[in-house]
Amino acid sequence: MQTNMAGWGSGLLGVIIFSGSLPATRLAVGHFSPLFLTSIRAVIAAVLGAMLLVLLRQSPPQRQDLWSLAIVALGVVVGFPLMTALALQHITSAHSIVFIGLLPLVTAMFGVVRGGERPHPAFWLFSITGSALVAGFALSQSDSASLDGDLLMVAAIVLCGLGYAEGATLSRRLGGWQVISWALVLSLPVMAIFALVVWPATLHNISLPAWISLGYVSVFSMLVGFVFWYRGLALGGIAGVGQLQLLQPFFGLLLAGLLLNEPVAWTMIAVTALVAACVAGAKRFA
Repeated sequence: MQTNMAGWGSGLLGVIIFSGSLPATRLAVGHFSPLFLTSIRAVIAAVLGAMLLVLLRQSPPQRQDLWSLAIVALGVVVGFPLMTALALQHITSAHSIVFIGLLPLVTAMFGVVRGGERPHPAFWLFSITGSALVAGFALSQSDSASLDGDLLMVAAIVLCGLGYAEGATLSRRLGGWQVISWALVLSLPVMAIFALVVWPATLHNISLPAWISLGYVSVFSMLVGFVFWYRGLALGGIAGVGQLQLLQPFFGLLLAGLLLNEPVAWTMIAVTALVAACVAGAKRFA
């Protein structure tokens, strides 16, 4: 029981950190190209991950783990950041939440395929209901739509769900922060070359908020958040803890209300309560 609760607590911290990722990416792509943003954030995070591995004297992964690490890198180091950066050129971050609401369901599906989990049938009812509530709420708050942006977000969600489930399964053997660090290091040579190829002609006139956003998605979205997230998925279960992602959009809106004094509508509070109930139900039957 204590291990399960530790997993949910760690997963919740990961979700809170991830809640600022899409708004920060949306702000950053106004000043950096999606290709440069995707590659440079991976390079920055990989350097930090490599430093951790060296300082804490971690043994290299086994040969049989390299394929799983490659899947993690494809899903969360390259795929999701690139697809969302491209999508956010066509849609708003608010509209993208429509698809983030589907991520817990996709993660749970990959948890069955890659992690061998078998949730109770009632779990799927709570998961689908929660996903529908988040997507419906986000859609009602957004007037931005684009076929290109929507298709890119669908691809991002599939790749991310795969990366989450694969990384969580591997974390049971290697540890959460080790998995994301090794995945980043594995992708470093390719991403470093790519960053040099797409390096902007000039970095002058880049606003301070854009630099802060780049720092956030590089350090927190790409590394720190995964330390807690993979640990949570490994301890508490991929399907169950993955449902915490349903709360991610509301954490983002809550932060906007606290930090930016943006109004928090009663509808948000009501939907959040319903989603929390779905998360609790999913936890019980996961």
